[in-house]
Amino acid sequence: MAIRYDEIDSPIGVLTLGWNAGPQGGLCQIEFGAFADVEPKLRAWSEQRFGTGDWVRDPGALSEAVEQLQAYFAGARRTFDLSLDLRGTPFQIQVWKALTDIPFGEVWSYKDVAVRIGSPKAVRAVGGANNRNPVPIVVPCHRVIGASGAMVGYGGGLHIKTFLLQHEGFSGKGALA
Repeated sequence: MAIRYDEIDSPIGVLTLGWNAGPQGGLCQIEFGAFADVEPKLRAWSEQRFGTGDWVRDPGALSEAVEQLQAYFAGARRTFDLSLDLRGTPFQIQVWKALTDIPFGEVWSYKDVAVRIGSPKAVRAVGGANNRNPVPIVVPCHRVIGASGAMVGYGGGLHIKTFLLQHEGFSGKGALA
């Protein structure tokens, strides 16, 4: 088994998309950067999560994901309807599923997410799970900010987080200052 991948040009740079074509497959990875630049990281990640470091370029396997991401960046899509293959701890998966409940153009704090999953004291653990989200944008970890409204960490960089929130029309006070 190999992870299928393709690249997409976007307003935030090249994104590498990974798809598990197995029986319970789906979109399993969105990485900031071209495949050639992130290949070692992706191979190590998929070896740990899927038991394979093989990646095969297969635009056909990712055509629906590419189409939905292009529509999102064009302002024609607010939600995604893709099969996802999220591999992580049960807690991480719980957090990632909660992130999909954050409405387009809105933000929640890490505490809001912790409360949402029934673990109000797990704010730091929510931050850790957010940081390990394998499919940013589709699972909108960019919509999570600090309790004070401050912009805090994002795997692609705060400039990308800011771009995504502005793209979605978020206009909250302080968060994008």
